[in-house]
Amino acid sequence: MVLLLNRVVMHLYCYKEMILERSDPANASLGGFSVINSAKEYLKSSVQELFLVGGPMLQIPTGRRDGRASVASVVRFNIIDTSFSMDEMMKLFSSKGLSLDDLVILSGRSSITSLNCADVLASNYFAGAHTIGSAHCSAFSDRFQADSKGTQTRIDTSLDKAYANELRKKCPSSVSSSVTVNNDPETSFLFDNQYYRNLMAHKGLFQSDSVLFSDKRTKKMVEDLANNQNSFFERWGQSFLKLTIIGVKSDDEGEIRQSCEVANG
Repeated sequence: MVLLLNRVVMHLYCYKEMILERSDPANASLGGFSVINSAKEYLKSSVQELFLVGGPMLQIPTGRRDGRASVASVVRFNIIDTSFSMDEMMKLFSSKGLSLDDLVILSGRSSITSLNCADVLASNYFAGAHTIGSAHCSAFSDRFQADSKGTQTRIDTSLDKAYANELRKKCPSSVSSSVTVNNDPETSFLFDNQYYRNLMAHKGLFQSDSVLFSDKRTKKMVEDLANNQNSFFERWGQSFLKLTIIGVKSDDEGEIRQSCEVANG
């Protein structure tokens, strides 16, 4: 039960007035909406147990209010697309008051939990693949090209050849839209720094992952995080605290939702 709730919480985050609308194409892989409210109640007494997946403990301010509107059209402008370049990601992070270091650290992040919908649901707004989770095949299909017979060819040479072959087997041209692939091919159920080791091995699932290692502005930081998990945990905590105070609503600006899926009344 703890692990199930942890997975659900790690993929959903009600940030500002956006609840990651299911109608937005970028959120096609999101599931577990039916148990979010149960998770909310469970977390009130069991927050710390959710870190059984190996992540660091972190005390964060609680009580941020939920937005009064959930508008799918707003979501797209606040999410990093899996095909984003480094400059595009930096622009979005900068608009939120986050630095280049925050970009690299939060790309390998997991979640934090608290009490209200806006506190309980985990951030999935800013990065490519993470240390825990999965993605639909369509999320990285731009790294391959299919011919008239459906045979796929790796066109993104920054992707490890053997890893690319694994992805092609799991996601052939005729694959069902429900099929998913682990973001981290090595330790998909652990919150650790394997994500960065994957990047060094050219096994970042998305283009927005791979660019963190190929770009000279962030390559050294990826290497440092890959070699020091304690440093990753410490720095992730600092960056995540910055993330939690973006666009905080208080008093009459927001509400505490009775159901995380919809605004009250």
